Amino acid sequence: MDIAPVDLTGAHQAAPDSGWLGRLELGYAPRGGRTILARRRHQGPLLVQRSFHPEGPVCHSYVIHPPGGVAGGDRLQMEVTLAPDSQALLTTPAAAKFYRTRQASARQEQGFTVGPGASLEFLPMETILHGQSRVRLHNRFHLARSARLCTWDVLCLGRPGHGDHYAGGACLQDLWIERDGAPLLHDRLNLEHGDPLLTRPWGLDGHPVLGNLVATPAPDGIEQALRDHLGTLESLRVGVSRIGDVLVLRCLGPGAEAIRMLLQRAWRFLREPVIGRAPCDPRIWTT
Repeated sequence: MDIAPVDLTGAHQAAPDSGWLGRLELGYAPRGGRTILARRRHQGPLLVQRSFHPEGPVCHSYVIHPPGGVAGGDRLQMEVTLAPDSQALLTTPAAAKFYRTRQASARQEQGFTVGPGASLEFLPMETILHGQSRVRLHNRFHLARSARLCTWDVLCLGRPGHGDHYAGGACLQDLWIERDGAPLLHDRLNLEHGDPLLTRPWGLDGHPVLGNLVATPAPDGIEQALRDHLGTLESLRVGVSRIGDVLVLRCLGPGAEAIRMLLQRAWRFLREPVIGRAPCDPRIWTT
C-alpha cells in the first residue's frame, strides 16, 4: 500500500490575511529496530522540538502548540504519516487555548495516515475553548487494514473557575476514521452556547468538560472488561460502546484533570490488547 499524505491545504484554507498559519508535517519510518521521525517540516510556531525512545521501538514526540493560544482566523494544520510497521506516540506538553474573537472562526485541521502494520497513539492535552470563541476542529484518520490506533480528546467549555462559562462560544468538532477507504466512525458535534445540548440530561447535562477515547482494532469483549476495570467513578459520567472493531469511551465531568486521569487509566488498560505494547507513560505527563 502506498501511503499518501493527507491534503489539508485545499478549500478549507482561510484567506491569507485572516490570521496566521501554523503548519506541521511529520513522517515516521522504521529504521534500525526502532521508529524515527524521518521527515519534519513546520511553518510558524507549531512544531516538534525533539523525539524520545523511552521504550525502544516506539517514537514519542511532543507537539508544541503556539505560545499564548489561538485567535480568530488563525489556522493550525498538522499532517502525520506513518510508514508501514512504524510505531509513534504523539502528545502535547500543554493545553491548546482558543481565545474569544469577533473575527472568522479559528481552525484546527489534523490528518493522520497510518500504514500497514503501523500503530499510532495520538494523546493530546485538553483543548480550552474560551467564551466567545469560534472554533472548528477537524481530525481525520486514514488507516491501512492492519494499522492500529488509539486516540483521545478533551474539550473544556470555558474556564468556570475563572468565571468563564463559555458564553457566546461556538465549536464544531468533526472526527472521521476510515480503514482502507471504508468509514469506521464519523462523529460530529456542534457545541454552541445556549443550545439545549449543553444543559439537558440527554446532552452534556451542564458538565463543562467532555472527553472521548477511540481505539481500534478492539478485541471482542474488551468493552465490558474496560467497564469493570474503571468501576464506579464519582463526579464523572462514563459510557463505553463498540462499533464493529472500534471501541469508544465517552465521559463528562466538572474539570479537565479528572477527565484526563480517567483517559490515561483507560489507555493504560487498552494499550497492550489494542496496540500490542505494555503501558509506558510519556515523560511529559509527570513533569
